Amino acid sequence: MNRQEQPSFWIETTSYTPNPPLDGDRKADVVIIGGGFAGLSTAYHVKRQDPGADVVVLEARDVGYGASGRNGGFSMTIFGASLTVTHMIHGEGKTREAYSYMVDAVEYLDRLVQEQGLVCDYQRSGFLRVATTPGYERHIQEEMKLARRIGLEGVEWWERAQVQDAVHSPLFLGGWWEPRCALVHPAKLTRELKRIAEEAGAAVYENTPVAEVQSVPGGVRVKTPRGQLNASKVVFATNAWTHLFPWTRSVQVPAWTYMVATEPLTPEQWRAIGWEQRMGIEDARNLIHYFRPSPDGRLLMGGGPVILGFGRNMRRDRNPAVAAHLEGFIKALFPQLKEVRIAYHWGGPFSATLDLVPALGYVQDQRGIYNAGCIGHGVSLMPSNGRILADLVLERQSALTELWFVNRRIWPWPPEPFRFVLGHLVRGYMQLEDAWRERKGLGRGSGV
Repeated sequence: MNRQEQPSFWIETTSYTPNPPLDGDRKADVVIIGGGFAGLSTAYHVKRQDPGADVVVLEARDVGYGASGRNGGFSMTIFGASLTVTHMIHGEGKTREAYSYMVDAVEYLDRLVQEQGLVCDYQRSGFLRVATTPGYERHIQEEMKLARRIGLEGVEWWERAQVQDAVHSPLFLGGWWEPRCALVHPAKLTRELKRIAEEAGAAVYENTPVAEVQSVPGGVRVKTPRGQLNASKVVFATNAWTHLFPWTRSVQVPAWTYMVATEPLTPEQWRAIGWEQRMGIEDARNLIHYFRPSPDGRLLMGGGPVILGFGRNMRRDRNPAVAAHLEGFIKALFPQLKEVRIAYHWGGPFSATLDLVPALGYVQDQRGIYNAGCIGHGVSLMPSNGRILADLVLERQSALTELWFVNRRIWPWPPEPFRFVLGHLVRGYMQLEDAWRERKGLGRGSGV
């Protein structure tokens, strides 16, 4: 393994046997590039709607090796970067429609887990966005006003005492509470999506990177190291890797976020920090910190500094400086855990469109379909998007394909080096806004 490649905690701590790679030539009706949440859900839904379709999924590594197996496992209603950013760029009507879709996406994943018996440590424990400065308090409360205006129900404000009762951190001043949200084991969820896709009749080949996608009369030809596949349709369910294909080069750019996992906490340590409900938590920064308990009793934290890539290099799975930042932030949040040891560190790319919301639709013509732009919030989004991608593959008009963010004209990212510069400008603005809200220090309430 390349020294910059690091499997996630989720993958390292669960056993799995991958399928064999594609070997030789093959034909199919639909080839899906990418064995993550979106690609496997698409395969499942195409087969559900058209059982006779020959559907093939090609995954460069094991399913879930990319973003689907590297994230925090938060099933939540956030669309794109945030409610505020979506509203600022796209307006109130589109924001209302997007968040209605995301509420449905969270409910859809819940139904899928229950109806298909997905074994993925699913826990509907809720979501808490906490304020760590008075500036973040004001920001969250403004977002709550906007949420009510667009009809996002089931969200309430928790005062400092209520938050402190739930989670004992001196930095928490108040927060947004949303009980509908859930936590999952993302690698297990990916493998369960593979299971139901295969049970529906799809074929999944792992350790099968795609070298080239060619247009040919009547379809596409996909070349791999040990064979090739001719199909009528191709789906680029490649998210942060989408820019590596000429068909979709300008749709998105990858940015890296990192996570750490502590050693398992003792019962005494858990009692010291409370957190009995085991909900997922984020702070209110632009460059968020997110944290949760793991199913085996660890504290997991991610986020903070975001690393931008350049060109085609996707091997940035480790960053010791970010790991040290996250370890320090855990101990600032929870002084009770000052002796805790970090046992795992990993990272992975998320996909960012230029207007900071998801994008999916046809590319070139109806032979090609793409899906990108999780913006770090893909656990409920991407399995739900599989329903839309299936409709696009089968050329079926539906209420989902009529959503405004489907088949829209996207703002293209410029080529390098301008892409790199523009990405740093966007990140720099976010860092400055965070620094302004934190200028008096974290955990300082209005009366301090």
